Amino acid sequence: MAIQQHDPTELLDQIENLTRTHREHELYYSQAPLDDAVSLQRISRTLKALAGQWQTATPLEVDGANRYAGCDDLNVQAAIEQTGVLFLEGEGEPGEITRMKRELRTQAADHEQTGTWLGEAMQSTWNGAAKALLQIEPLADLLAERHRIIAANWQNAGLNAIIAGLLTRADEILDRIDFTPAALRADLADRRLAPRYLYSAAELIDHAADLLAEGAVLVHESERRWRVFSERVNALRAQKAEPTEG
Repeated sequence: MAIQQHDPTELLDQIENLTRTHREHELYYSQAPLDDAVSLQRISRTLKALAGQWQTATPLEVDGANRYAGCDDLNVQAAIEQTGVLFLEGEGEPGEITRMKRELRTQAADHEQTGTWLGEAMQSTWNGAAKALLQIEPLADLLAERHRIIAANWQNAGLNAIIAGLLTRADEILDRIDFTPAALRADLADRRLAPRYLYSAAELIDHAADLLAEGAVLVHESERRWRVFSERVNALRAQKAEPTEG
């Protein structure tokens, strides 16, 4: 994102391009994190519902049950309604549990990639495009506005890295649980570790969702700064484009 130093008109054109395209890009990222946060909250609520049931459930001794019969001691209506998690007597780990863990891994990888790219982009912008603004005197009073936008994105890069770590660890915690009905019943009859693992994973997922919302707020707070800065840049470009007399 570095801007080469040319004549003032060409420099303003480059600044306008960066301002317009990255402002539009941020419009997407003011909404996308909230979608991810809602999905994570749904997973967290499911895990908490299961944990609450398994803390006190008495494991059933089932012999000769229909393969597709529901596990009355393990199933929770709220979990079925929220994400479709259904334990069946003749099945292993519910497919919905598998998909939730896969979503955690996918989101973790996506946010790690976003955080790395955004951090590198903001470092480059700070040392290149933003520094070039210092030579444009009519923008002197808006330098802080543009740098605050960069700082917010830089902060978001860090948040994405933390979110990736939280979701990765939540997935690792869930991998400690054997979600087959037989293994869960054995755990409920003994140490009841599964519900404790579930609560820990859910709390990490909750924190990741909160940070996603925080990141969206940072993007929203930049909207006015983008607007003010863009208006000034376009006004300066218009002035440069006006024909001179004589």
